[in-house]
Amino acid sequence: MPSPKISKYKVLVVDDDATIRESLTMLLTEEGYEVTTAAHGFDALLQLKRSTPDVITSDLNMPQMSGFEFLSVIRRRFPQIAVVAISGAFNSADAVPGGVIADAFYAKGQHEPQALLDTIAELIRTSAARSVQRDAESAPVWIPRNGTDSKGIPYVVLTCTECLRSFPLSVPQESTHSSEIQEMRCLFCLSLVRYIIDFSNSVASPWRERKTPIFDQPFKNAASNAA
Repeated sequence: MPSPKISKYKVLVVDDDATIRESLTMLLTEEGYEVTTAAHGFDALLQLKRSTPDVITSDLNMPQMSGFEFLSVIRRRFPQIAVVAISGAFNSADAVPGGVIADAFYAKGQHEPQALLDTIAELIRTSAARSVQRDAESAPVWIPRNGTDSKGIPYVVLTCTECLRSFPLSVPQESTHSSEIQEMRCLFCLSLVRYIIDFSNSVASPWRERKTPIFDQPFKNAASNAA
């Protein structure tokens, strides 16, 4: 179903690739959305202090704050915002690691632009019903691996979602590439913290983003196909 021409809804595009930000901005603006952009998760969070969009599209592999971590923060702090995860590292939603908190997935270079427009329109249409069912506490914390200690043992720094205090946590070598949701009691308040170790920026990571164009054909075709 063609996406409606909407002039009141806002979309925040988060991607470290300037070309993709420009392409998505042109596509969504032509469709009637008010569009803002951010180069990474930290940039997006600063913009959310000024204005709250109806939908966020976010790349998964970005510097400074990956999309995995960013989407987890969004679900906990802004559970009412619909999110589309975008990536060229995965061919489908089924291939995305468990724990990625998004309402929809769009694979770069896999679909016509109209598919993304339809997804965004559907998320806006169903936003009220989805907000009632959503559990903000279900989002795990995505944390980057910080390195190794003096004995060569990998570790992460985990921040408690309740008391907000941080503490180091050793990571066994055999589990460093796991995408499973893990649990740990906070060392200070004993609250249960659910977390996933984010290896998306690791040189050897299988989640590394491929240099893939956002669409497999010019986005201008979307308007003509919808006519």
